[in-house]
Amino acid sequence: MKMNQNIAQTLLTQGANLILLDVPKGTDIGIDMKSWNTGSNFKGIKMIPPGIHFVHYSAINKLGEMAPRIGFFHDFKKCEFLVKKWDSKEEDISPESVPEETIQRLKDNLRELDRYLGSYPYEIWKQWQELSSRITESLMTRCSPLCGYVRSALELEPCSDALRPRSGEESNSRRRRSGKLTMEDKEEELLPNLKPRPGTELRLTEISDKHYPDDATPSEITQHSLDSSYVLHGTLKKLREPVEIIGEMQLTFICFLVGQSLDAFEQWKKLVSLICGVDKAIPQYRSIYIEFLQVLEIELLYVPEEVLCDIVANNNFVYHNLCKLFGNIESNSKVNGQLKFYVKRLQDRLTTKFQWDFSNLLEETDDEAPVIVTLE
Repeated sequence: MKMNQNIAQTLLTQGANLILLDVPKGTDIGIDMKSWNTGSNFKGIKMIPPGIHFVHYSAINKLGEMAPRIGFFHDFKKCEFLVKKWDSKEEDISPESVPEETIQRLKDNLRELDRYLGSYPYEIWKQWQELSSRITESLMTRCSPLCGYVRSALELEPCSDALRPRSGEESNSRRRRSGKLTMEDKEEELLPNLKPRPGTELRLTEISDKHYPDDATPSEITQHSLDSSYVLHGTLKKLREPVEIIGEMQLTFICFLVGQSLDAFEQWKKLVSLICGVDKAIPQYRSIYIEFLQVLEIELLYVPEEVLCDIVANNNFVYHNLCKLFGNIESNSKVNGQLKFYVKRLQDRLTTKFQWDFSNLLEETDDEAPVIVTLE
């Protein structure tokens, strides 16, 4: 993609520089949706558009095998000069700050250094902006691990059984008491007692497994199990502002898609399930739902085909959640026309791309597989 001369000039004068010292030849280095294998003269990336970016890398051993990916978010300022140094012993970027005199020397020799810097891949800039539009600096800071780096393979340490992290703890406990543990539940019970080393895990919003208040009657419990409005209210109270839930959805999607973090993928799925499972509260959070539909469409359209297969393979996770949401919106008389317009537009686009059928949303069916429609 050819860069407009005005844009090129702006990035030359206002773009940020990421200087990476002593990176071994062949290391996989990337920013946002792009990565390269470095040459012997590689010193970093220049002309980075100001804003939040995700830098990622993987060490390569002598056999050409790639280590698990590591990455970090950074809010690059205009003309910022960020310098980091590779630690050959740890095969990682050093957490130690580069001495100020070294940084100043590099700045003074920027003209000479420039030829060893790769240009930011401008052809992905629009794509990256769409995928990260709701990620703010405060959200980035809140969700990033305390260590500052997102690791696709978390460092684990032994812990007691009580402290071992488990998904769906409350529902698992109920199934355990009733003797209805699934094979997956039983397999999880046999896993060794390990937890992420403190400071290495993403700090994501906790979504409660409890779908109803303590004083709920049996009929209210049933209602809450069919409508996740109560859980959505509780989740949004934990955020600075409600729209942060969309930013966290984008951040976890990027950490999964680019950072290869399965923990982030699990949180992304939880957020999608939560938002799609709401009924009564949809009109109250109309703006969030419009943002959600726009963001989810972008994520589904940009994700590579082989990754999308993983997303929908689990009982067609995205399709079934969208069917639930679209049905709730269609049957909710308090939802206005603008939101219904966005729903109809997204339905048409997803039907065209994936052949998903969203007709008869209000009819009960035992067949959970998407119906394939023939497009003329």
